[in-house]
Amino acid sequence: MRQTCSTTISILRNFYHRHFSSTTKKLPSITKIIPYNHRSQAIQDAQEVLTDYFHNTRALPFTYAEHISKNSKHSLYYLISKLPFSSSGFRRTFQRFLRYNPINEFGFFYESIGIDYVDIDEFLKPNLHFLDDDSVVLAAAFCLSGFGFPWGKLGRLYVEEVSIFSKNGGFLRGRLDGLVSLGFGNEQVVAVCLAFPCLLKGEEVEFGSDFDALLDDLKRVFVDFDLGTSVVGNVDGWFEVCRKIKFFYDLGVAEGVVGKLICKSKSTFILSDYSEDVFVEKVEFFSRLGFEKSEVGVLILSNPNILSIRLHDRVISVSSILDHFGLPEENLLSVKQNYSYVFGRNKMVNLPNILKAMDLHEWFFDRMKCGYHSLFANYDLSSPEDGVDENYVQNLESVKSLRTRSYSFGKLNFFHRIGFGENSFTMKLLVDVHGSPSDLQDRFDFLLNEGVEYSKLCKIISRVPKVLSQEIDGLKKKLDFFVEEIGLPLDYLETFPAYLLYNLEKRIKPRFEFYVWLTEQGWCTKKYTLGSIIAVSHKSFVAQLSRMHPTAPQLWLEQNGNRK
Repeated sequence: MRQTCSTTISILRNFYHRHFSSTTKKLPSITKIIPYNHRSQAIQDAQEVLTDYFHNTRALPFTYAEHISKNSKHSLYYLISKLPFSSSGFRRTFQRFLRYNPINEFGFFYESIGIDYVDIDEFLKPNLHFLDDDSVVLAAAFCLSGFGFPWGKLGRLYVEEVSIFSKNGGFLRGRLDGLVSLGFGNEQVVAVCLAFPCLLKGEEVEFGSDFDALLDDLKRVFVDFDLGTSVVGNVDGWFEVCRKIKFFYDLGVAEGVVGKLICKSKSTFILSDYSEDVFVEKVEFFSRLGFEKSEVGVLILSNPNILSIRLHDRVISVSSILDHFGLPEENLLSVKQNYSYVFGRNKMVNLPNILKAMDLHEWFFDRMKCGYHSLFANYDLSSPEDGVDENYVQNLESVKSLRTRSYSFGKLNFFHRIGFGENSFTMKLLVDVHGSPSDLQDRFDFLLNEGVEYSKLCKIISRVPKVLSQEIDGLKKKLDFFVEEIGLPLDYLETFPAYLLYNLEKRIKPRFEFYVWLTEQGWCTKKYTLGSIIAVSHKSFVAQLSRMHPTAPQLWLEQNGNRK
């Protein structure tokens, strides 16, 4: 199998977005059953009746009965929607319903602890309807709530580590007290366990060695730095701190490393107001240079000022930004000569792909690790003309007047996004390349994922633009034949990119297979390049065959006729 190219981060937002559970399913409708002016009172009555049911009928402590009834509105609305409504008798009707109709109490319990209503069915067990059918789950919830876990957040633990709710209170309390003995406050312990539920699973009360690195990180950040004077002292505030730590774990940065690096810049990571979007944006930006997420995580942890870099709404001149970040003049001249299609203006957010298109991404990443990220702050265009291509500007005005200007701008943005600059060559691609922006992106990504190197693919497009006009199915068949039958590495496409333009069945296969047959027969003793076999005209190919063997042209014509 050919090596696949790593793709742009698409789930980073999920790595960071570890919010407490919230219900998102559309509420069962009660608007047609209960008039608006009675609705609030009816809901309050139903909650009170449900509280009474759990407390007096099911013998739950009043506090927990109220927690369940007041935090399971979706399940409650579903019951209400089944009942007839009258303003004078609704409370009695609901009491009578609960008296004579068994309900699945676990549905109310799961929703109340924060499990999304739409997911509740996944957790319901077919033979369990009453909470005392599985008293261990309820006892675990009581234990955790009694320690200080918000009732509505327990669902996070249940979803991520359901085994926690099979533990007895002694085990759970022992684990929680163990964290307190390490120096964590109760609210910190709650936040830590919500972020890292693994701390509450296992068989022994004592923490095993597999938790050493994680606990060391958490102690460094929470205890050794005495964050109690700096962070809002509630579960939500501490959880935000944990979420930032977990973000880097999810990127693949090792436990033990995260704590050390965060503590070098506590104010930036822990006390700053950088939003989730800022973290994700920077990781996505630097990951597009082609490096592992863990490497990018270490880069940001080691150089936290990267978080302050403004990327959007900034225009760059490719030439001036390379100079700004220290590319030697002789290298810059060489790069301009080899990758002229990249130069001109572009957007700052496209910089990673611009650098990959010139094979400079590793050089740039090394510059970042050496602290040169600070140069982002003072970069600006040297003048209004810096990097401007007048031909591009003139053609751009023509594009604006087209009926298809939206379509054309979409294609133009695609080329800029993959690294082609604002120059006359890129403008020419609008005419030479056919396909919608999404089709072009799909074809480009396909070739990358097949193993064509980024800079070489851009070079291929610059030499043979119509490569991107080919359908993916046709490209795949040609690449498969290229590698598996012809036996050439994909790097060779840079030497003969036009290969991808020729018809596989009518030209590539017949000519190559006939050449192989001639070689096997000993009639062809000279080694021909693939281009000299495929790219020459029919007339030249037949003449070439005659030089191999006198009867070769006749055999070719008998088998293939005048096939081009």
